[in-house]
Amino acid sequence: MAGIKLAGRLAAIGLTAALGACQTSFNASPEGIPVALESIDGAPDPIRTALADELATAATDRKVDLVGASAAARYRVRGYLSTSTEDGETKVAYVWDVFDSQKRRAKRLEGSSPVPAASISTLDKQALAKLAQASMDEIADFLSAAKSELPAASEAPIQTAKAQPVETFEEENQVAMQ
Repeated sequence: MAGIKLAGRLAAIGLTAALGACQTSFNASPEGIPVALESIDGAPDPIRTALADELATAATDRKVDLVGASAAARYRVRGYLSTSTEDGETKVAYVWDVFDSQKRRAKRLEGSSPVPAASISTLDKQALAKLAQASMDEIADFLSAAKSELPAASEAPIQTAKAQPVETFEEENQVAMQ
């Protein structure tokens, strides 16, 4: 009886260790970084709304904290869509500009994909879901990389040299030239 209990405990420990090995580290997750979807240009309202819904679903699946455009966010995303037809094949091209809180572009993500539609206004739910999943994969990868680059709260702040006033610098240069 004691052997069975020991074997059960060892199996539980082994299972726990195996499951723990499958988990990614906290820093590799985009979780905890709020992102606001500000706009999607180049598509009619019904397509924009449907794509925004698909992006929200894809964000949830990837643990991306998608917040409303008016909410506080570390990053803001603006999207642009267009279609082109070449050799009878229609492609949808997308660009996602990711801006930081100081309104500086932090990253541009872009791509294209063939779609079974003649124009943006005829994209179906499946095409929009595929576009949203590919887009959110790239956004989640960017956020994970950005999160891993953040300094830990326990690290001391970086010390910078104090800038010398312009007048002092000019006076020293005049003395050096004499």
